[in-house]
Amino acid sequence: MSSAVVRPRPRTLWEQGVRPARDAVPLGIALLVTAMVLDLMLSEGLGLFYDLVFVTLSVAAALTIRHEDFFAVGVAPPLAMFTVVLLLAVSEPGAIAQAGDGAVQATVSGLSAHALALAGGYGACLALLLVRRQYAERHPR
Repeated sequence: MSSAVVRPRPRTLWEQGVRPARDAVPLGIALLVTAMVLDLMLSEGLGLFYDLVFVTLSVAAALTIRHEDFFAVGVAPPLAMFTVVLLLAVSEPGAIAQAGDGAVQATVSGLSAHALALAGGYGACLALLLVRRQYAERHPR
């Protein structure tokens, strides 16, 4: 009699996400606000450092979230970017627009100034979620 032990295959990158949205989304927003503060301490306005952190956090969220919570992470990046830009538009409009701009104009200017980071981070997030979903459909556990 052979007693072969069948071991489950190791989880791939596409299957490893186990973090619930109720943990991942607030953590991502907190890290994004921290990046905003650091960027404003290091420079006069919101810049490249913030953009790079935004893209990185969007990718990380898409890879670490569990499958049941894809929707929450799928809508979080643009809302997080809007929240940070709105906070700056109300409190320090000169960091994202002209110092004399109103909150609405500063919000629009801030979003347009960071549109490449928003499109890149959000696009990468959605693409990764799509790949993870398709992989899970083809390789059920």
